[in-house]
Amino acid sequence: MQNYLEFNFKINPVQPWSEILMAELIEVGFDSFTEEHYGILAYVQKDAFNEDEMKSLYIFNNPDVEITYDFKEMPNINWNEEWEKNFDPIYVADKVLIRAEFHAPNADLHEIVIQPKMSFGTGHHPTTHLMIQQMLEMDFRDKSVLDMGCGTSVLAIFAKQKGAGRTVAIDIDEWSVENSRENAARNGVELDISQGTADNLGSEKFDIILANINRNILISDIPVYVSVLNDGGQLLLSGLCFFDVDDILEVCYEEGLTLKNRQQREEWMSLLLEKN
Repeated sequence: MQNYLEFNFKINPVQPWSEILMAELIEVGFDSFTEEHYGILAYVQKDAFNEDEMKSLYIFNNPDVEITYDFKEMPNINWNEEWEKNFDPIYVADKVLIRAEFHAPNADLHEIVIQPKMSFGTGHHPTTHLMIQQMLEMDFRDKSVLDMGCGTSVLAIFAKQKGAGRTVAIDIDEWSVENSRENAARNGVELDISQGTADNLGSEKFDIILANINRNILISDIPVYVSVLNDGGQLLLSGLCFFDVDDILEVCYEEGLTLKNRQQREEWMSLLLEKN
């Protein structure tokens, strides 16, 4: 078991910034959160924490929000066990059920079964929900798919269940890669899963790219995604708030993408784009 640090973040105003802070903290190693009326409690492995890296996040330099924090070291806890105790099944558009093995199955819904380890993308976060909702209306039959920042690989698994061909899943986190492999086997699908970033993409082209990542990485990596996207291919993005959309679309339009659909859940957005 790893020693953890517990951070007590006070946020003013709390909304929509608490969700945004959680999304950005995931990028620097935080893996568990509890929402409070004044902000959030956030947890990170002590050996993985770098305070300078955390302070360089976009949100800590945003004049529209004030964030203060303190932290303390926590005793050894089996966080996976704690996570499982609090993992509820997720329903998307009354069509898809994301559940763990210890939940009862539902034959009337399309099911994705995952082990709820500490990987982002269980479906509880609005951005994952938005991605699944958009994917329901997309044609994946025999399409090559790339899931960037795959987390649990719930999106890649759903793509395969919808008939996708070769499907690649990439995440920067070793824990997510391990969890993704377990979840792929659990759902009986074949994924090519590896650890890395957009810098690791080669010359292979894809018909559909899924990227549920924070705004800064999206802005940086969209040109790379477009370079490996087939003509007429689709790029589905989330991990961004409504006030990030203009910045994201500016980059997309510069890269020759056309906006086909947008959806919003709470303050979060998803964008479906097509390469001309």
